[in-house]
Amino acid sequence: MSDQPLLAARGAGRRFGQTVALEPVELEILPGEGLALVGPNGAGKSTLISLLAGALQPSDGRIERRKGVRVGWAPQRPAQYGRLSARENLELFAKLEGEADPEEAAARLLERFDLPGNAKPSANLSVGNRQRLNLAIAFLGAPDVLLLDEPTAALDPEQRRRLWGRVDALREAGGAVVFASQHLEEIERHAGRVAALRDGRLVFAGTVDDYDRPSADTLFA
Repeated sequence: MSDQPLLAARGAGRRFGQTVALEPVELEILPGEGLALVGPNGAGKSTLISLLAGALQPSDGRIERRKGVRVGWAPQRPAQYGRLSARENLELFAKLEGEADPEEAAARLLERFDLPGNAKPSANLSVGNRQRLNLAIAFLGAPDVLLLDEPTAALDPEQRRRLWGRVDALREAGGAVVFASQHLEEIERHAGRVAALRDGRLVFAGTVDDYDRPSADTLFA
């Protein structure tokens, strides 16, 4: 497995006016690994994920992506068109991701994520179905890296199991995942490294084994 990172933050930070949302961060995502982002609300986790996804441009530093690497992103707030059905959303995003057969890709993910195939607008779906659609969109285009912001929110236990099964399969194939989570069980089972943030600063980056679990509880407060 190559030690060249699939994705990296090189002193990447983000300001909104005079407000610093994320101080410059150095971070690499390597093939086959899972990186968990932890910290309280407002710590900078979503900002870092958005920078890695290319949804935000850094105010400082840069984001590097290995040539040819594809990224799938599931933001904390589902990014989908409320007037379109789940199928229509998937077909639209499949076209944007360059899927050869958008209709087939949409049908495959509707089945895989147990989503309704009718014409019901996605704005009228349950919270759980909207989150499953959010995740299904992230899997379009055969991503090499998944960026998942609180991915299991609103998922039932079976859907959580299925999601992590797909994520682990991606890692085993040489891909990687970066996920924000407040569930220590998920971190211990699906991450090899942890990056802890507080007040927009990276305060810890290391292995799960080196992560100070007793003090980690305070990071979620």
